[in-house]
Amino acid sequence: VQLVESGGGLVQAGGSLRLSCAASGRTVSPYTMAWFRQAPGKEREFVAAISASTSNTYYADSVKGRFTISIDNAKNTWHLQMNSLKPEDTALYYCAAPALPGIASMYRDTHYYDYWGQGTQVTVSS
Repeated sequence: VQLVESGGGLVQAGGSLRLSCAASGRTVSPYTMAWFRQAPGKEREFVAAISASTSNTYYADSVKGRFTISIDNAKNTWHLQMNSLKPEDTALYYCAAPALPGIASMYRDTHYYDYWGQGTQVTVSS
C-alpha cells in the first residue's frame, strides 16, 4: 500500500489549504483513514479521521470547526480541508491508513496505522 499526499504550502493566518492523500495497492473501504501532523520538536499528533464505510468523522479538539475531512471511495482518496489556519497549525502533515479495520478508540493512536505518506509541509505565517 502506498500513500501519496499533496496540497501543502505556505499560507497566511486565516487562510485555507486542502490536502489530499491518494492510496494505491488497496481500496480505502472498509477502513478508517486519517491525518496526523508533526511540528518540529514535537510528537506526531492526531488531526482527523474518517471511516470509508460509514463516513463517520473524528477530529482533534484543536481543529474542530476549522478542518473538514472527507473521502472519495471511488478515487481511493481522502482530503483535509483546512480553514481559518493559525500559525500553530504549522507542521508536516501525514496521511495514514491501517492494515486492519478497528474501533473508534483506536483511531487517534499512531500505532493503529501501518501505512504512512511521505508528509506534506504546511506553513502558516502570522
